[in-house]
Amino acid sequence: MPTSLAIFDLDGTLADSFPWFRRTINDVADRFGFRRVADADVEGLRHASTREILNQLQVPLWKLPAIARHVRRLKAEAAAEIALFDGAEAMLQRLSDSGIRLALVTSDSEANARQKLGDAAALFAHFDCAASLFGKPAKFRRVIRRADVSPAEVIAIGDEVRDIEAARAVGIACGAVRWGYAAPAALRAHRPDHMFERIGDIAETLCPMRQRA
Repeated sequence: MPTSLAIFDLDGTLADSFPWFRRTINDVADRFGFRRVADADVEGLRHASTREILNQLQVPLWKLPAIARHVRRLKAEAAAEIALFDGAEAMLQRLSDSGIRLALVTSDSEANARQKLGDAAALFAHFDCAASLFGKPAKFRRVIRRADVSPAEVIAIGDEVRDIEAARAVGIACGAVRWGYAAPAALRAHRPDHMFERIGDIAETLCPMRQRA
């Protein structure tokens, strides 16, 4: 069945925020009392799950809501430093032109997300933003319900293992990108339906499938 809805993650998938995150994370660690990230830690963390990262950095779970609010505020202040990956807007435009509706699911605020997307924000039919008690699966279900489509017509595209797990939890296809936060080997180990090597591959993969149908 062709894809009629593509749900995108933002940071690490569409927006090149990892350099900003590396510059910022240790200030956040000092403020909230968890372990700083050394340069030597980065590659190992890219192979770890979200829970493993929290454990390794000794992040108190009860502080997570406050940490998330603080990081969202810092992102808003640094919006000019975080750009879309080269080719992201052209890829989104091609998907939209082919009739695939676009949705964005992120723990960032909608205001921050729209600012990062710039003109490309107008291409998105649905936004589900900010932290959620039930995580990405609940957000995916809400977006699918609002779009009124069958799960068989939906793909979620992200850069972390949790994106793959969330897609599987709601019975939709999953695509993983190799240019984001998680290491490509960690993503491949979870066998996503599609592994995108270049940002242009997303449209090359999804648009021909729709055109053939």
